[in-house]
Formats: sequence, C-alpha cells, structure tokens
Amino acid sequence: MSKPKHARGIADNEAQAVLHNLRVSPRKLNLVAGLIRNKPAQAAVATLTFSKRRIAQDVRKALESAIANAENNHQLDVDQLVVTRAEVGRSAVMKRFHARGRGRSSRIEKWFSHLKIVVAERDASADAKVA
Repeated sequence: MSKPKHARGIADNEAQAVLHNLRVSPRKLNLVAGLIRNKPAQAAVATLTFSKRRIAQDVRKALESAIANAENNHQLDVDQLVVTRAEVGRSAVMKRFHARGRGRSSRIEKWFSHLKIVVAERDASADAKVA
C-alpha cells in the first residue's frame, strides 16, 4: 500500500521552480525578484541576463528551469509564459563573530534565502481583450 498521490499545489496552466539556501539576504534577492514579476518569461530572462547584481544569474537559472518544467512536464507554450509569482523567503542564518576594538566582538549574520518562481501560460483570448 502506498500513500495517495499528493494534489498539485498550483493550477494546470502553471509550472514552478524552487531554489533553496541561496547565499544572499532575502532583502537583496527580493530586489532582483521584483525585476521579473508580471513580465513575459523571455523579457524576464533578458532582464536578468544583463543585470549587474551577482545573484541575478542564479535567479535566471531558476527561471529557465521553470520555463523548461512548463515545456517538458506540463506541455505549455513557451512563447505565452508569464512570470506570475517570484516569492522570496528566509532560510538559515549563519552567525559569526568579528573582532572589534578594545577587546570586544560583534555578531555578523550571514543570511540565506529561498526562491520560488511560478510561470503561467497566458491565454491568447486575454491578449485580444487587452489589445
């Protein structure tokens, strides 16, 4: 006997990719994630490719993984994909100590983050209404 199959957490026209324990603070990662929210997938990839932030390349890899998941696992049209969600969450925090003046020390916190990117297929009929 096996357990019943887990219900899918996202809609049928969506695909996702998740990255855990990225070595960047959630605040910095959210700045990069904000660049791609609600953009077409190809425009978001182009934005991340030319971004100067270090973490943008890891976010781009996650976005390309979500696009590949949509194409290969869910048979969605790549040209119609839009980044619907780019969620950033806290992960572990490494605590280190740094020597300071007069024999004291101070705590240094090194933050880690989680990232979840969800892409959805945009309807062609919705585009006709907008245009």
